[in-house]
Amino acid sequence: MEKLKLGLIGYPLGHSLSPILYRAAFKDLGIEGEYELLETAPEDLINQIKNLKRNKYFGFNVTIPHKVPLTLFLSKYDEYVNMTGSVNTVKIEEDLTLSGYNTDVYGFCEAIPKDISLKGKHAAVIGTGGASRAICAGLYSLGVAKIDIYTRNVINSKETIETLRNRFDKIEIKAIQLSLMESLEDVDILVNTTPVGMKNFKEDLSPVSDKNIETMKDDAIIYDIVYNPLRTALISKAIKYNKRYITGLDMLIHQAIRASEIWCGKKPDFKTLKIAALEEFLINK
Repeated sequence: MEKLKLGLIGYPLGHSLSPILYRAAFKDLGIEGEYELLETAPEDLINQIKNLKRNKYFGFNVTIPHKVPLTLFLSKYDEYVNMTGSVNTVKIEEDLTLSGYNTDVYGFCEAIPKDISLKGKHAAVIGTGGASRAICAGLYSLGVAKIDIYTRNVINSKETIETLRNRFDKIEIKAIQLSLMESLEDVDILVNTTPVGMKNFKEDLSPVSDKNIETMKDDAIIYDIVYNPLRTALISKAIKYNKRYITGLDMLIHQAIRASEIWCGKKPDFKTLKIAALEEFLINK
């Protein structure tokens, strides 16, 4: 196989772990490849797609704010793109058409330990962005019965909520103003899909109060898809109140494993990628 040219498009990109993960994946799989960060403003999206095709890129990842608009350029797409209306992994075919995949759903589900069953359970999701769509699709595929979606503005989120209700019509979906959150006592899993708590973005803040975390069920799960820092303010609260938790790093790694399989035809080792990611955190601590 010739050298794979891959990259990540988004805006702004800032620091990303993706190059570290894919370099580790290439080494593990014995493949020669390169992975670049390709900052792409919204108005430059079409030109960037043309550039990637012209320069013989094999594929690329997609992040904010392009996950939804890029679906318009796909010739083929997987079931998760169809479910979420968003794409985060693209393969450029030999005829230069684009095949799209959503590995967010896969990564979210795979990071949940196998001893946890969410069938018939009650979930709470914070946020209504592209990541929230993927998490709701994942929860749906795992068999949850009810999802409460907490949003900063219920009125502005109305279209997104209606889209989710139409796509996941077998479960109950309720929109709740985040500022009106009163109790999570009946919730089995809480997922933060917002950037609150991310490095350099409200890093010291948690989207949920101590009281709400403390009063959750003893076996409730706290899942923060933010991966930098490794221990977000929300995860710190989960530890403080002895709740089981899942960090965003495992989700990110499983996303990369699935994308590698799409591009290379085989999966790299999870532990190899996690070690590479943790070493990067130690270096840049």
